[in-house]
Amino acid sequence: MEELARESISLLASASHKSPLQCGPRLGSTGAVFIMLKSALGAGLLNFPWAFDKAGGVHNAVTVELMSLVFLVSGLIILGYSSSVTGGCSYQAVVRELCGTSIGQLCELCYVFNLFMIAVAFLVIVNDQIDKLRGSLYEVLTGLPGSEMPYRWYTDRHLALVLLCLCLVLPMSIPKEIRVQKYISVLGTFAAVYLTIAIIIKYYTMPSVLPRSTALISTGTGSWASMFGAVPTICFGFQCHEASIAIYSSMENQKLSHWVLISVLSMVICLVIYSLTGVYGYLTFGEEVKADILMSYAGHDVLMVVARLLFGVSIITVYPIIVLLSRSVIQEPLMRWRRSRTGTVSEAFERSSRVLLSSLWIIVTLLIAMYVPDISKVISVIGGISAFFIFIFPGLCLMFAMQSEPVSFKTRVVLTAWGALTLVCGAFIFGQSTTIAVMQLLHKI
Repeated sequence: MEELARESISLLASASHKSPLQCGPRLGSTGAVFIMLKSALGAGLLNFPWAFDKAGGVHNAVTVELMSLVFLVSGLIILGYSSSVTGGCSYQAVVRELCGTSIGQLCELCYVFNLFMIAVAFLVIVNDQIDKLRGSLYEVLTGLPGSEMPYRWYTDRHLALVLLCLCLVLPMSIPKEIRVQKYISVLGTFAAVYLTIAIIIKYYTMPSVLPRSTALISTGTGSWASMFGAVPTICFGFQCHEASIAIYSSMENQKLSHWVLISVLSMVICLVIYSLTGVYGYLTFGEEVKADILMSYAGHDVLMVVARLLFGVSIITVYPIIVLLSRSVIQEPLMRWRRSRTGTVSEAFERSSRVLLSSLWIIVTLLIAMYVPDISKVISVIGGISAFFIFIFPGLCLMFAMQSEPVSFKTRVVLTAWGALTLVCGAFIFGQSTTIAVMQLLHKI
């Protein structure tokens, strides 16, 4: 999604101290919308039908989506405005310039941790698809149900995931630059759209677990607490805010009114795709829906086998981008430390540190992913961290900008109040999501 292929656009913003007019190739309106969609659509889509169930039904979930959309669009507009004020071309640079070094360092820390948890989520999804494809292969070869497949060490899904990471993901992650992404990152968007269409088709062609009554659409019995349980998934799914500054600073037309149009159009398209997936997936399976919607369908279902393969391949090809971006944030202070000690950084030291950081990143995320029961446990954490990028940092940027920008007193008061409200909402979402994630973890222990 791929929402993580969203991070690839940050490669356009390597010169974080240049003015917006110098921040890389020029983007037209269509290109900007497409990159925003590519950044937001992805693996979060798999969790939306489950989130609709946890929210208490379609009515409640769509209500929360629409309420969240106001803050999602607001955050994008604030970030575009902040980029125009500071001339920064990356999220971290803008936050550091407006809010100070300390908050900038917090932003970098959250950035790395967010990427780390997304990397775990990706491997959990791949692990789930390996398990389902393994069952499908057994059914095709033996004619027996996949659930009856006897255990063999060489068919263990964890072994398959380990081999996949060692033989494919690691070699793709070690290079200093990953240019292949510009050719295949569109696969994530195609996989997301294909999944939505497949879920709609399956709703009309397969027997439903629940009666197909309009009651599921018009009513919802969830409490406010359960409704807010869908917020982490919404934040994870719609999150493209880290990439928004790089996109804005690379656009030909950088008028704020034009950026508002791009932001609204992108988020509305995402809303339609996510809502269709959530509605039809939930109506098909009801309370029986799995945290990963693909796991709810039969292993031999051809439409969904293709969806699994598309998502698996897109995740494997995007994962190295996560490694590259997180590694660059960690490696930069390491290079500064080395330069202060020896006066220079040798090519051998840079290469060895790159290999070590990439290997450690993959090993740690792999070990965690192997023992996470389902993607919902990871998304509850990612949704909390996403609140920093969607709510907290944009709110802080707006409040700090209003202290120095030449605007009228009334405008300053109104926008400062909106920034404070955004900040408070983000703090609430972060606290709620983190608390739920910790309680679930303690319950498992």
